[in-house]
Amino acid sequence: MTLRWQCLSVDSHDPQRDADFWQRALGWRRTYDEPHEVVLEPPEGSPEDGVSPDLLFLKVPEAKTVKNRLHLDLRPDEQGAEIARLEAIGAARVDIGQSGTQSWVVMADPAGNEFCVLRALGVNDEVYEG
Repeated sequence: MTLRWQCLSVDSHDPQRDADFWQRALGWRRTYDEPHEVVLEPPEGSPEDGVSPDLLFLKVPEAKTVKNRLHLDLRPDEQGAEIARLEAIGAARVDIGQSGTQSWVVMADPAGNEFCVLRALGVNDEVYEG
């Protein structure tokens, strides 16, 4: 049996707004764009093209109200600069009970969906941070 992970679906009260943020955050392209459904994919020809799952934003009637059960972990080249850039386009730092000693920063997109910005990898670092 063969399975391929096609997309990560995100329930969204405002798919256009949420896709706008993630398009700017990731530099991805819209491959489907309707008022109730937007698909983002990696840039054509990039190393992620055809490898990374698409992001699918689906219209739902309610806004987000509880902590995400699933979230994205993003690995930047330079953590501080990336956090500042994400804040400039609408993300915010959030406290979900972290101790402050973590090597990652918890943030939320304009809809309140949490995601983490990990530290940049060094030469001898492991990819998974737990």
